[in-house]
Formats: sequence, structure tokens, C-alpha cells
Amino acid sequence: MKKIIISTLAVSALFFTTSCETDFDTDVKDIVVTKGEADFSKFISLGNSLTSGYRDGALYSGGQNESFPSMIAMQMKLAGGGDFKQPLMPNNVGGFTNLPGFPGKLELKMVNGSLSPVANNAAAALDNVVSGAPYQNMGVPGAKVSHLLAPGYGNPAGLSLGLANPYFVRFASSSTASVVGDALAQNPTFVSLWIGNNDVLGYATTGGDGTNPITPVDGAVGVGFTSTYTALVSTVFPAGTTRKGVVANIPNVTNVPFFTRVPAMPLTNLTAAQVTQLNSGYATYNAGLAQAKALGVINDAEYQKRLIKFTAGAVANGAVITDKDLATVPGLPKYRQTTSKDYILLTASTVLTPQAGGGTSVPLEDKLVLTEMEAAKVLAATASYNTTIKNLADSKGLAFVDMNAKMTELNSKSGIVWDGVKYTATFVTGGAFSLDGVHLTGRGYAIVANEFIKSINAKYKSTLPQVDPNKYSGVTFP
Repeated sequence: MKKIIISTLAVSALFFTTSCETDFDTDVKDIVVTKGEADFSKFISLGNSLTSGYRDGALYSGGQNESFPSMIAMQMKLAGGGDFKQPLMPNNVGGFTNLPGFPGKLELKMVNGSLSPVANNAAAALDNVVSGAPYQNMGVPGAKVSHLLAPGYGNPAGLSLGLANPYFVRFASSSTASVVGDALAQNPTFVSLWIGNNDVLGYATTGGDGTNPITPVDGAVGVGFTSTYTALVSTVFPAGTTRKGVVANIPNVTNVPFFTRVPAMPLTNLTAAQVTQLNSGYATYNAGLAQAKALGVINDAEYQKRLIKFTAGAVANGAVITDKDLATVPGLPKYRQTTSKDYILLTASTVLTPQAGGGTSVPLEDKLVLTEMEAAKVLAATASYNTTIKNLADSKGLAFVDMNAKMTELNSKSGIVWDGVKYTATFVTGGAFSLDGVHLTGRGYAIVANEFIKSINAKYKSTLPQVDPNKYSGVTFP
């Protein structure tokens, strides 16, 4: 069978050159930098992997040095800001050799004649850098909203039980410390908070397979998003505080390359021989569906939805998947083909090959596809989370960043332009997203930093200059 899936990544220019218009303003010499109504002398940034500088599937020093909070802190120094320390990893590869599931960063390498992201081996064992604390970048990869409030989230003894996070273990002040507790112990004058992505992202990146459920919107503190996020914001910004800050909402997962790189209907240019072979292979399954329809077990709409049929030529065929949400038909597996409303995950790329037969002779596993129904659950939860975040920002008088809108803009055809360079959400060549398809490059994080800076300036009447995204790193080609 010939190759029928995603095309080889071409070694080409990372960006498209357009006009000289710009979406940012970084000309410091034309403005007087002031703090306005804010006090930037002790800036703390709370969040998850997006705050830490995580990229390319790992946390490593090069990425940390281009975290968006570090860029903001650099601009705050121009208006009286203090030092901004980060719990840097001991190398530029990342990963933990003594913890399974934590490989080194992804790099583009030649694999069977094509450029593909390949993970490096982990470079060092889990280290402890608490002696260099306190740190002002309190971004902890993998953290959900409830984790920032949880005592013992940095306790080494909790790692094997899934109660602790190795990234916080590295710099937690004690075995009983919480992330927010260590942050507030520094008496910050200004706090950024971007958290909540992982409350839906884990579900989405595993195709809703049940291993990582969505945090329910409602429920008690530590269980429901609304009450937990409210408790977190109230802890960081208690009534009567003079502390200022900025919060950001959550982007829809459907705007990032992890969910958009692989076409929803990825099988094109099938030959007549291939179609005959595939349709013959599913003939028994289709006959079983027809019998179930005749007996009234399923209706015609369900029958049409589940019928497996491939077409030759330039037609885009859906991949065969296992969909657990289909109705049960005795004796038949829950198979169907993807439609334009499903999302085949980036992780499916390795099995969507003629050799593996993924999506053709071998149905894709549940964990490799976010179905239309699952995507709707993710988007509904995200919308509810974002309502909570915006309401809390308004009620507490905080600056608010609409990162959902910015990521939608980045995912549009026009993208975002800086000094003739166009950034988009296109995997690898768009320049904004790293090789894991979820986290950003240094240039992408610079775009985020500028959105935070614009919101801070608008709310607190400060005049922090924006940063130049073109000065930071993108995807590195071999």
C-alpha cells in the first residue's frame, strides 16, 4: 500500500514574509517607562507548564530562559521591578533518568528519509534546587487549579502515589508546602496567574479515553473548577489587599496543532485495489450493521454513521476508529470512520502509516482521536471555566488577558504579524508552537508576554514596552 497519510515535513523557511505592518510596539526610546498604579518590585508568576517555559515535550533550561514571565519581568525592571529567578533544569535537554515517562526534549531528526520530532534520552536524575529558592517563576508543569492549593504537592514521598509533582519537588520549601503558599511567602506585590488548561487538556490529549477526566465545573473546593479557582484567586488576592495582578483565560484545544496537524479525514488518493481490499475487509462488519438495522436494533442514521466505506481517487476518506460512545450492537465492535468534526491527535501520526495500517485495516484506538462528542465536552467546560476566570478578574479588579481569543487569531489564516514576519498555529512552520504541538516556542511565548503586557498597561496605566518576538528562538532544524 502506498503512503496515504500526512506529508513529509519540508525543510523550509519558518515564516512567511508579508508587509511591514506590526501587531506590537517595542520602541522603548519613544516612551517613558512607568509603573502606573502597579508595584512591580516583587513579581511572582503562578501557573503550569505554559508559565514554566515548557516546550518540545520537556522542561529544559533553554526553554525556561524564554518563558513568558521572564520576558515580562525583564520589562518590569524598567519600571522598578526586582530580580526574577527561575528553578532552572540542570541541562538543556530535560527529562529525569530516574523517573519513567519523562524523556528529554523533542528535536527534528531524519527518520526513514523524513523529518520527524524525536525525543532525546533524559539527561539527568530528578534534582533538588531548593537551596537557590525562593523562585519567582512558580509555573509547575502538569498542575491543575487544585494542585496549586494542595499541601504536599512537592513531597518526594508522594511521587509514587501520584500525589506529588516532580517539577515542584525540585524547589518546594518543605514536604508540606503548597505552590501558592511558597509564592505568597515572598510577599509579592504583583502576581500573574494562568492556570486551568490542564483541567481539560489531559482529557483532550488522551482522546477522552477515561484516564484523565475533565474537572467538573461545579463541586466543592478541590473538586469543582468554579469553587477551586475562586478559592485560589481569593487566596492570592484577599479582600483589602493592595496586591495587583493579571489573570488569563484558557485557549480552546482545537486551536493548537496537537489537534489540527493531522486532517480529520486523512486518507486520500487511494487506488482502486486498495479500496477493494479495504472494503472487502469490512464487508462482514457492514453486513452485521445491515442486519442490526433490519432487526430494529439501530436506526438508519446510526447505520449510515457506522458504515465503513472507502472511495478511490482524490476523495478524502475518514479513518476507521473505535468510538466508545456508539450504541452497543451485540456481536459488533464500535467502529466508524472519522468525519470533518473529529480531531485525530498528533500522537496518531506514528500509526497512520501503510505499514501500521492505522485508520485503515487497524482502527485507531480511542486515545488517538478526540471525537466530535468528546470535543464538545471539552469546549463546553472551557467556556464555563473562562466565564469563571473573567468574572473573578472583574470582581477583584485584576487585569485580564483573553488568551483564547489570541490563540484563535494565531490559528487563523492571517495569523499574527511582527515586522514582516507572520506567525501562525501551523505545526513546525508556523513558528509559534514547539514540536509537542501544545506548548509554544520562545517566539510564541513572546506573543503571550505581549498580551499580558498590553493588559497590564491598560488596567494599571503603566507603560511597559512589549518584547520583540523575532529576537527569540523558534523550531530548530537539523
